[in-house]
Amino acid sequence: MYFTKKFITGIMKKIFTALTIAAFGFAAFSQDLNRVKEPDMLRELYREEILIPDISGYITLKGDLHMHTIFSDGDVWPTVRVQEAYYEGLDVIAITDHIEYRPKRDFVKGDHNSAYEIALPEAENRNILLIKSGEISRSMPPGHLNALFLEDANLLETEDYMDAIEEANRQGAFLFWAHPGWMAQQPDTNKWWPVHEELVQKGWLHGVEVFNWDEWYPIAFGWCNEKNLAYLANTDAHMASEYRFNLRKYHRPMTLLFAKERSVGSVREAMFDRRTVAFFLNNLAGPEYLLRQLFDASVKIGKPFRVNDEGVASVVISNPTDLTFIMENSSPATSAPDKISLHPRSSVIISCDISGGSVVLPYNVTNLHTGTQQTLGVELNIEK
Repeated sequence: MYFTKKFITGIMKKIFTALTIAAFGFAAFSQDLNRVKEPDMLRELYREEILIPDISGYITLKGDLHMHTIFSDGDVWPTVRVQEAYYEGLDVIAITDHIEYRPKRDFVKGDHNSAYEIALPEAENRNILLIKSGEISRSMPPGHLNALFLEDANLLETEDYMDAIEEANRQGAFLFWAHPGWMAQQPDTNKWWPVHEELVQKGWLHGVEVFNWDEWYPIAFGWCNEKNLAYLANTDAHMASEYRFNLRKYHRPMTLLFAKERSVGSVREAMFDRRTVAFFLNNLAGPEYLLRQLFDASVKIGKPFRVNDEGVASVVISNPTDLTFIMENSSPATSAPDKISLHPRSSVIISCDISGGSVVLPYNVTNLHTGTQQTLGVELNIEK
């Protein structure tokens, strides 16, 4: 068989190309035998921003003011608490390791200030406000009291709990009663003790944790109102937060802090001024004036449209925030819905009668708690 020179040259080029591709493929395959990267195996790292509006000249900061590390009975290193806070959208945290209870003391050296000192560089790198804190952990009464904004947590290790409380206040600390309804200490009730009244009268108790871990204490809402105490909600996390909390469905429990600026000093001023709201699951609990401002800053009411011959119009009500508002009509009006569920970053269309011009629709926001059995009353102003 006769082959032309051109034909042979073409065949040789194809063989050379095939050998070159094979060589490169073999080299690549050889490299893969040493190391194969699978980026899809790792979670993409980004901070989840929680959308909660600022109110009346204050910035809204999200905080968790009750957490533990291996320096007491927690399971994680202090820097992990900072990293969790950053990625889960918080701005402020307090590591409140137990003063009296350090089961890992034989394995973890350091003192009651060590967790703060270890976590602080990480917090500064991630723009997280870190509060030096500790938890006075005694039997009932008085139970567990968290002390924030300490100078030296070591000085709280005293035999008499009242001496520890007095020392914390001498350092200018903010004290709150943690998990008052914890069954391990109040199995049959959840009551206000004489010692807590004494602390309030002395000005040594400044807040109550109305939500802790997976439970909340409606009775404590009344204590906050009657005693002028700050509302607080915290995780009391011991293990890694994502292991224990249902973060795919809810934000972690947190305390909303309304501060003049983003600084530890401004957070302290806000807490002593009781400018706090507890945020847990889809609930808010706090002073009525703060809840009202949050509602007004979050809920947007559009102009009526598609008005029919009877004067019934459609209206868009929107909520661009991460808060939830469940509203029940407190005085049913013609064509106004009995219930409006306004979920995070969503809107609904309602119908109402505007035949008489503008209309005011009164609702109770049943998941915004202003007291033990009270919820926030609001008015939806529909303007023609």
